Amino acid sequence: MFRHSVRTIATTARRAAAVAPAAAKPPSPHTIAVSKAQGIAKGLTGAIGNTPLIRMNKLSEQTGCEVLGKAEFMNPGGSVKDRAALYVVLDAEERGLLKPGGTVVEGTAGNTGIGLAHVCRSRGYKLVIYMPNTQSQGKIDLLRLLGAEVYPVPAVAFDNPQNYNHQARRHAESLDNAVWTNQFDNTANRRAHIETTGPEIWTQTEGKVDAFTCATGTAGTLAGVTRYLKDVSNGRVKSYLADPPGSVLHSYIQSGGKLVERTGSSITEGIGQGRITDNLAPDVALLDGSVHIADEKSIEMVYRALDEEGLYLGASSALNVVAAKEVAELMGPGHTVVTMLCDGAYRYADRLFSRKWLESKNLLTAIPKHLEKYIVLP
Repeated sequence: MFRHSVRTIATTARRAAAVAPAAAKPPSPHTIAVSKAQGIAKGLTGAIGNTPLIRMNKLSEQTGCEVLGKAEFMNPGGSVKDRAALYVVLDAEERGLLKPGGTVVEGTAGNTGIGLAHVCRSRGYKLVIYMPNTQSQGKIDLLRLLGAEVYPVPAVAFDNPQNYNHQARRHAESLDNAVWTNQFDNTANRRAHIETTGPEIWTQTEGKVDAFTCATGTAGTLAGVTRYLKDVSNGRVKSYLADPPGSVLHSYIQSGGKLVERTGSSITEGIGQGRITDNLAPDVALLDGSVHIADEKSIEMVYRALDEEGLYLGASSALNVVAAKEVAELMGPGHTVVTMLCDGAYRYADRLFSRKWLESKNLLTAIPKHLEKYIVLP
């Protein structure tokens, strides 16, 4: 009995030794440098920005370029719009339009509202959101969960006085100590990317970026990053607009400035435009060209990015990745192309990975057979 117990203990000890973890390695110089640089963020707003650039390995190998995506889904509110949300609020504070306990009002159907909800809670403001009533109940519930007062209103054209943006403006005008942040034409949005996103990209690539491309809704990101990279590189860095179906900006760029009537639509949310916003106007002449990305290419890249890179991206992010690939092919091997990974697919999964939804949009055949395994929703 005693000998058996000793034998058992010895065997257990040998097994434990065999599976003992290797000695921990010291942290890398990169880990230490990044940790020191990040330090301690002063509240939620201090954690906005400084997102990493992620190399898209498969596309980089395929094109012979460095194809890099700015991981904006790593912002506290989950999207690139956290940057604009912070800056439009800071701008209102700086100009004395918003004082402690005030109210922020915005018309938005997407990530700007979520970004504003986080920023307003962090800085002690009330938030009122007007949005088209065509938006999902889940999006409305999320904004309310984050503390926003939400008004879903009938979806009508921008030139209709009852458009959700105009209703937001009138609501703000009816209150004391309130501001309509007006994301499309408030150039504090553009300023956010001149002061943060552009410098981050330039520093992260050590000035070796050759081209930047992304889609645009308000145009704050495209305009701000383009302006900074053009200025810091003395015009060397190229900039290309990426445009979905239903937007007029691709034809505007290709025609040399002719604005046509908006027609059609896209599965992508928050991007595409029917006019030149005040954010875009100062910098539209700096653009070197544009690429038009069909929905079929965007949805395919949603699945490719997940399968090849492990990146769970929304459709607008996937469109940007397709654009980066096409710009890389246009420029040729040896170049570095940067784009924006605006947000993840978490808010869109019930559509992007639904067989019924894909069929309704005639997009099922756009997904390669070997990637259909990711269509897990009915």
